[in-house]
Amino acid sequence: MLRYKPTLPALPTQWALTVLQGLAVLLAALPVTLPAQDTAQLTRVWQQEWPRTDFSRHAVDLREIVSGGPPKDGIPPIDKPAFVSPVEADRWLAADEPVLVFAHAGDARAYPLQILIWHEIVNDVVGDRPVAVTFCPLCNSALVFDRRVQAKVLDFGTTGKLRHSDLVMWDRQTESWWQQLTGEAIVGELMGTRLTALPAPLVAYGTFRTAYPQGRVLSRDTGRQRDYGSNPYVGYDNPAIRQPFLLRGAPDGRVPAMERVVALELGGEAKAYPYGELAKVGAVNDRVGGLDVVVLHRSGTRSALDGHAIATSRDVGTGAVFERAVQGRTLTFELREGALLDRETGTRWSLLGQALDGPLQGQRLTPVVHGNHFAFAWLAFRPQSAIYRAP
Repeated sequence: MLRYKPTLPALPTQWALTVLQGLAVLLAALPVTLPAQDTAQLTRVWQQEWPRTDFSRHAVDLREIVSGGPPKDGIPPIDKPAFVSPVEADRWLAADEPVLVFAHAGDARAYPLQILIWHEIVNDVVGDRPVAVTFCPLCNSALVFDRRVQAKVLDFGTTGKLRHSDLVMWDRQTESWWQQLTGEAIVGELMGTRLTALPAPLVAYGTFRTAYPQGRVLSRDTGRQRDYGSNPYVGYDNPAIRQPFLLRGAPDGRVPAMERVVALELGGEAKAYPYGELAKVGAVNDRVGGLDVVVLHRSGTRSALDGHAIATSRDVGTGAVFERAVQGRTLTFELREGALLDRETGTRWSLLGQALDGPLQGQRLTPVVHGNHFAFAWLAFRPQSAIYRAP
């Protein structure tokens, strides 16, 4: 959430990365917690900006929460999102740019990361479902949650705070604080409440456009002046970065910190599939938490956190997860000459789980809630997570 400032003269990328890494290492060397007497002082300071937040109710050590720089809603959420047709979006959105996709009740929408990177939260209603569409650039975590809690529809904003480098959100109804990557209220009246996460694949815009030609795309008409299409975190996902910004302590060493992973948790079992491992096989048939799933990886989706222009940044690919059961049969998937097929029927499937042709044409795989995060972020919150390794 700490913003580079594109209006300032651009620093040489390698120099900026060196400074960023040095600062991150310095911060990581600090004690994980501050002296006990500082907790009370911390809450007194916060209470001035958050008079309605009950800081006596917290599920985490408050000293783990740090300022990311901006104040409350300094990174402004989008509360009244406008949408355009794919025909109109084609004018400014490249086919291989990343979009977060959510579909419900016949209403399919794409949320380009080139917009989310500047706002981080969109409060929306898709079909009849109120949702929060969220993106934390520092963790590369793009997730969608149901906004309904205890018969209330909550509206979310950005606190300007981070925990484990991840966005801490707040709701305007109770001013409770929420961890974006887990969807859990960690401070305030709703402490311990968990938002319902919803399946929302991160794919290339062209994949969405092909699957949903009548779908809608979040408009750049947000009511704010931002340099949409540019990346204010140039070079942030450089694989050479070993210590992510504002992460206290060393990251889990089993996977490089900035490696992207497809991550999921089912039935109390957490598992991460590094992109590098997935790219070797294309499709992994697995069983997680008692559920048969397939984890996919495809190239053709650009990074939102590489170059200055997202449309010309490097191809990092993306991942998706689906249940393997179709019409009472458990399928086995594999990549053959670039096409995703199931061995049982030979049906060809898309990255969004649509049967394109073959005996099962017209069927859809059931999506599984997952994320495409940086490894350090997932493992900071799910340290017990297993790591997939290709055979």
